[in-house]
Amino acid sequence: MTFCLDSTIIKPDENKEIKNAVILLHGYGGDGKDISMLSLNWKRYLPNTIFICPNGHEPCMINPSGYQWFDLTKDDPNYILEQSIKAENKLNEFIDEVKSEFQLKNDKICLSGFSQGCMMSINLGLTSEQEFNCVVGFSGKIINQDDLKLRKKNSTNILLIHGETDQVVSPNFMLEAKDFFIRNNVQIDTHLIKNCDHHIPIEASSIALNYILKKNLILA
Repeated sequence: MTFCLDSTIIKPDENKEIKNAVILLHGYGGDGKDISMLSLNWKRYLPNTIFICPNGHEPCMINPSGYQWFDLTKDDPNYILEQSIKAENKLNEFIDEVKSEFQLKNDKICLSGFSQGCMMSINLGLTSEQEFNCVVGFSGKIINQDDLKLRKKNSTNILLIHGETDQVVSPNFMLEAKDFFIRNNVQIDTHLIKNCDHHIPIEASSIALNYILKKNLILA
């Protein structure tokens, strides 16, 4: 299988049938292999799930060995929005390829991401014509609330998890996102992890897995 984005792919064990997918989007300067570590804990509980972890479509401006979904070297909201929409278009192409390859519909796909990947997952999840099974985001935020409100097409359920001591993306952004989702009729769950900075601890991974299981991804 060849996709428009190079990807780390973790298939079900023992050639089990693929019935659903979790698409994991890395953070700024990371790659698919980094974020694929989440699958190590999740896959035993999601036996018919394929985990697909694409690399960003651009080399990271400050870490050429990693990738980015959009450039953060310019402190210009309009530029960031423009670049994020380019990434969104590429990821929509990628998701269409995944759906075609594995004969999946949106309701059998969970979008998840860390930091910049979380930001992309939110936009992808809510601007699609059809709802996804769910969006699970770690340590992220809404890129541009005015833009998302204009382009929102569905009400995919969302879980946001954030570290209480995150100095990279303030946890206040999670609270702002929660307020936005409530006002725009999106079912939102949030968790603040104590003594946690900008990473995904085991506690956050377990909360996310339990949420995915409650959303019946394995039965979708």
